Amino acid sequence: MKVEKRSIDFIPEAERHGEPRSLFFVWFGANANITTVAAGVLPISLGLNLFWSALSILVGSLIGAIFMASHSAQGPRLGIPQMIQSRAQFGVFGAIVPLLFVMLIYLGFFVSNTLLAAQAVATASPLSNGGNIVLLGVLCFLVALFGYQLIHRLQKVLSLVSIAVFGVASLLALALPIEAGQWSTQGFNLANFLASVSIAVTWQLSYAPYVADYSRYLPTSTSTRQVFWYSYSGTVIGGSWMMLLGAVLAKGLAGFADNVGLHLIGLLGGGTLLAVAFVLYGQIAINVFNLYGAFMSTVTVIEPFAALKVTPGVRAGFMLVICAAATGLCTLAQDDFIQFFLNFIFFMSYFLIPWTAINLVDYYALRKGVYQIADIFEPSGIYGRVNGIAIGVFLATIALEVPFMNTSLYTGPIAAGLHGVDLAWAVGLLFPAGMYYRLMSRRSALLASTARA
Repeated sequence: MKVEKRSIDFIPEAERHGEPRSLFFVWFGANANITTVAAGVLPISLGLNLFWSALSILVGSLIGAIFMASHSAQGPRLGIPQMIQSRAQFGVFGAIVPLLFVMLIYLGFFVSNTLLAAQAVATASPLSNGGNIVLLGVLCFLVALFGYQLIHRLQKVLSLVSIAVFGVASLLALALPIEAGQWSTQGFNLANFLASVSIAVTWQLSYAPYVADYSRYLPTSTSTRQVFWYSYSGTVIGGSWMMLLGAVLAKGLAGFADNVGLHLIGLLGGGTLLAVAFVLYGQIAINVFNLYGAFMSTVTVIEPFAALKVTPGVRAGFMLVICAAATGLCTLAQDDFIQFFLNFIFFMSYFLIPWTAINLVDYYALRKGVYQIADIFEPSGIYGRVNGIAIGVFLATIALEVPFMNTSLYTGPIAAGLHGVDLAWAVGLLFPAGMYYRLMSRRSALLASTARA
């Protein structure tokens, strides 16, 4: 297995390979970990019973995955990573704006995943908590260094093993004593239900900034429909299953939210080496996505300012620095992980949804998937250095979302007036989609009119 030689550059047809069905395993496996299980605790922490938690998880997953899979479908057509394709909307330098927010998301997930893994193995590992965190960081670095092919192989193995392991865990979870009324339709709360739907939508959208990175090696002739549906089905089945398991365990096991990994290991086999290894495998696999994506984003930010040739040595250096920084952040203690995680999920949605709206409108409605790839790497190309329309719409959307936000850190006046209903996600989707389409269409019409004159 060789270190991947490509980074943010275009994948030539001669190097394309694989089948779209591999994407099912990639995205099922990406969800088969204790972080996704922990996400299923969040609806319960909001006060929903199991019926409304399950419904919100399913509705949110089905909706959010539409956007995620639509990004995935761009990969074979364009042959470049997802975030560098954002230069076509924001400009070569302007794309740095959404990239900075995306890099925060990568780091936030890396910290969340590592903290959960370190908690899970604390009683079984001879190392200290800090030693476990460093060991996890080293393993993630090694896998991410080899890149695309190794990630695909590991995800396929993880997916197949996960079906068996989480199948057993689900049967054991359903056998746990659950208090009466948990599967009834009583106790509905609109604000909490919508907040829970938003969590599941955002969970699926969190893959959007790098989902095309894992489909860009597929041949250009690959069916767009197959890429969409394999990605969609993998992430919906994997994500909703793990979250539902987390919700049931939160009701069936006392103190489950305090240490998700350790309780899951106990359910699977009381701390056996096999159970510990499986949990670690899942956490390392998903953290590799975050490290790989952070590397791609870092190179995308730096590349316009310097003629950067990404050799295996340069790749290793970048990843080592990013991994060391992310691992260092993990040493910051979190007294209330679930509350931190809940706020982090909402934080992601406020930035991810406007970006995804702009990107998908540009790709599917305005340009119909037709881009000049060479110009994406050229500041003087047709996409320019900065697209003021995209950046203006993106930042204006974030400002417009503020009054609609409802988190434990801040509640906007409109959300308060709506008894806690958080509609920031709707603003973040509808406003940028409509405004970006309108302004870009008007600019295109003016340019066409000028050219004719």
